[in-house]
Amino acid sequence: MIRSVRVGVLVALCVAACLSLVAGYYYIRGSAMRDYLVQEFVFGERFARYDSLIAQAGARHGVNPALVKAVIWRETRFQPQMQGNHGERGLMQITEVAAADWVKAEKVETFVPTDLFDPKTNIEIGTWYLGRAMKHWAHKDDPIPFALSEYNAGRTRVKRWEKSSGDISEFTAEDLRGAMDFPLTKQYVASIIERYGHYLKRGEFSKKSSESASPTIPSKG
Repeated sequence: MIRSVRVGVLVALCVAACLSLVAGYYYIRGSAMRDYLVQEFVFGERFARYDSLIAQAGARHGVNPALVKAVIWRETRFQPQMQGNHGERGLMQITEVAAADWVKAEKVETFVPTDLFDPKTNIEIGTWYLGRAMKHWAHKDDPIPFALSEYNAGRTRVKRWEKSSGDISEFTAEDLRGAMDFPLTKQYVASIIERYGHYLKRGEFSKKSSESASPTIPSKG
């Protein structure tokens, strides 16, 4: 009798454990986090390798480093040698045109396109560009979707979507989502915002906020 009770308890515990594992699996899958958590577990060192550079660039350009990291995750999964189909290079997939804008604005004396494969330079340029976009759309109810749309599709297209409403002054982030006729850009923005929220929720950079400000990247020469 006692043995039967023990067996029953063990079976019940095993069933409960299995149900917990299944519930956890479906919770992760349902929250669109399963693939990311697996990648982060397997490539943990790579996913955190550039956090210091990200924090420094974010502080320089007034962009939350969690947002910068989310962009890098979406663009290249933290692989600095990635090259896009249209000449985009490095961690944040910077084009030569965007780099030229940065060179002119920051008065960089020497720059060659292969510098975009350098993580520090690439993060600096990408964060500068993202910060510029955030400032341009700062008057909106939520500048982040506008800035990310510009980063992906260009300011001209975002302005076209804005004008399509007929009332630019009342054009909101929700209106932008509805006006986008680029499904890939819509998906791009949504995925980054989701990852950004994930980083914020777990305090990705909160423990690093007390780090001393880094010096500005000197002009090359």
